[in-house]
Amino acid sequence: MKKYKIAIHCGEIPPPTFIDRLINGLATENQKILLVGRLTKKVSYPSKRIKIVGFSGRISKFILVFKYSILLFLFQDENKKKIDQWIKLNSKNSILLKIRYYPVLYYKPDILHVQWVKSIADWIWVKEFGIKLIVSLRGAHINYTPICEPKFAAIYKEVFPSIDGFHGVSNKIIVEATKYNANPERSLVVYSGLDLQNIIFNESKPQTDTLQIISIGRNHWKKGYRYALDAMRIVKNQNIKFTYTIVGVDIDDELYFHRKQIDLVDEVCFIPKLEFDQVMEKIRNSSLLLLPSLEEGIANVVLEAMACGTIVVSTDCGGMNEVIKNNENGFLVPIRNPDEMALAILKVTQLSENDSLNMRLLAREQIEKNHSKEKMIQDMITLYNKTYES
Repeated sequence: MKKYKIAIHCGEIPPPTFIDRLINGLATENQKILLVGRLTKKVSYPSKRIKIVGFSGRISKFILVFKYSILLFLFQDENKKKIDQWIKLNSKNSILLKIRYYPVLYYKPDILHVQWVKSIADWIWVKEFGIKLIVSLRGAHINYTPICEPKFAAIYKEVFPSIDGFHGVSNKIIVEATKYNANPERSLVVYSGLDLQNIIFNESKPQTDTLQIISIGRNHWKKGYRYALDAMRIVKNQNIKFTYTIVGVDIDDELYFHRKQIDLVDEVCFIPKLEFDQVMEKIRNSSLLLLPSLEEGIANVVLEAMACGTIVVSTDCGGMNEVIKNNENGFLVPIRNPDEMALAILKVTQLSENDSLNMRLLAREQIEKNHSKEKMIQDMITLYNKTYES
């Protein structure tokens, strides 16, 4: 297996859980990782193959720029002059770009893997230094950003033909990216992978008279929570006892007002963002997870629910139908359709104990087949090999 030096730009450090799994998994395969981003809190990795170059306050930024300015001047003076000229031509905020670019240039990785496509134009310069450029296509930045902010459609169309490799979290998102000149021959679907050894499947669910429904995710129009609340009103009209908890929403005037207007104050609870372990505990203790989204790549929270044995009701958005087979390992409903959403929830309440277990076992089987951490790492290395050798 070829060993690479891989720089990963993820915006903020520590990165989200799914990127963190990628970093740790690549290190276990003896790949050298340079993690670049803004530090939001102190973090360390057990593997010596992972090096963190982060910045936060003014002092750390000054030290970083000073350190790498000296190193580049001493050992890569021509490269430093070249990147300084590029920065001068492309930005008024030269200090910020030096903070981001200098460490990557100094370590000169074989591959730079940009995790969020919206920032891809900032990194196209690496190709001038023989560094292969790969970008992840995850969801929002491809599915609706170019529509809501047309300047990004123009940027993508200009930049994508120069990208060496595309990582898509679903087949659907790769197809969407081709609208902006992404080359499908340079693309590979690599599904998000879970650490299944640490996600125990709950064969039996707590018996309760009250249906425990949960959704996870920040409050954003794409999450479809208003449609979810309307579905809950329909469920309440069917005299089903339930609680609906939305994790990731603290205070939101619109949702709070809508909850009051449709008389769901006693049934619906909003709580702020929680740590990963706390989220998983709530999912395990729920009767079902509801994903009411209008847009997703493939929602990691759905994969986690399926892995631990919680039935999923999801809208048929993005790549969700690549994971959920309707009425087999979960339920798929049309987007913006509270009636169908409520009907699917009612179906969950009507499942026999045996049918419920079979559905949940099929869901776990789907995750084990396509969404293990090990498969994700091997597939990502396949993409790196394909990109580097092209």
